[in-house]
Amino acid sequence: MRTTVGIIGAGPAGLLLARLLHRAGIDSVVLESRDRSYVEQRQRAGILEQGTVDVLRAAGAGERMEREGLRHDGIELRYDRKRHRVDFPALTGGRSVMVYAQTEVCKDLIALQLKEGGPLLFEAEALAVEGADGDSPSIRFRHEGREDVLECAYVVGCDGFWGVARKAIPEELTRVFERTYPFGWLGILADVPPSHDELVYARHDRGFALLSMRSPSVSRLYLQVPEGTDAQSWGDEEIWDELERRFETDDWRLQRGPITQKSVTPMRSYVHEPMRHGRLFLAGDAAHIVPPTGAKGLNLAVGDVVTFARALTHEKETGSTELLDAYSETCLARVWQAERFSYDMTTLLHRAPDATPFEDRLQVARLERIASSEAAETDLAEGYTGFPFG
Repeated sequence: MRTTVGIIGAGPAGLLLARLLHRAGIDSVVLESRDRSYVEQRQRAGILEQGTVDVLRAAGAGERMEREGLRHDGIELRYDRKRHRVDFPALTGGRSVMVYAQTEVCKDLIALQLKEGGPLLFEAEALAVEGADGDSPSIRFRHEGREDVLECAYVVGCDGFWGVARKAIPEELTRVFERTYPFGWLGILADVPPSHDELVYARHDRGFALLSMRSPSVSRLYLQVPEGTDAQSWGDEEIWDELERRFETDDWRLQRGPITQKSVTPMRSYVHEPMRHGRLFLAGDAAHIVPPTGAKGLNLAVGDVVTFARALTHEKETGSTELLDAYSETCLARVWQAERFSYDMTTLLHRAPDATPFEDRLQVARLERIASSEAAETDLAEGYTGFPFG
């Protein structure tokens, strides 16, 4: 097999890249190790930045998002039984976010790719990227019980942290920056309408809590728990009781319902530099991971593939590789701002296991600053709604 761009991974990054390339008249092949059902049911992110929403619309993949997604114009911060709403459009010149689950983004992009795009092979396991530093890289993969080779002009690894793409970059050429947090998120899906019409981020002496949603009838909620917690060790009523404690105010009530799913998400920050080696380009979790507090993971991946698609289109139209050569530097500038924002949100709202009273008071002081200063509030709103694509 031969194509211009070999894409490893059919998550939102790989699928969107295939769509952008198709619209630019550039052929690609997408290899995905899992089956279609798994990809369409894999629960991940649910908040789309303004830039991500705009890209999906422009790519012709926004019809169902517009119909079923939930536009949010702000978030609520809670601390010391107080409530403060951050108004995004008022602080950012009209920007907002959209609640629309990654599963739904993938369904939309898969349908478009199968209808209009190039080959999308499910249960096609990428085994290795070879010849990345030459003119003709290739992807060795296994599909339908036999090994095959996809010859490419470029390879884009959208295959996540555990994928093979990053392994093709020589270790002596790389630098890794990471931080592991001593807590995680116990997340639940519950068949109950959200108890608030926007996301609620709560700082509490017992730990962080987040009220989110997947639809008008399905709530998504999270509790800060110690690192290594087993989700099944928490009973349903115990979870609701703890959520109620952490969200508690004098004028609001948490609605309970049947819990349909429990899981624990570890918290870490990770950046791999560079994001390019020869004709191999990394995108999304293959190159960087953020703690979910800032809702940046999926959106960072979108920024990466938009940057690559623009660069390759520029090369096709002008013959210049200037933008391709700048890919890693361009993406990393945005990545590090997102890492900074996610770290700030995490340390603002989570209580470390060894936190002192001094550190507790500092957290509250930081929240009071956001609630009382338009400049501080604007910085949060600009970060949350998204940094510009390079």
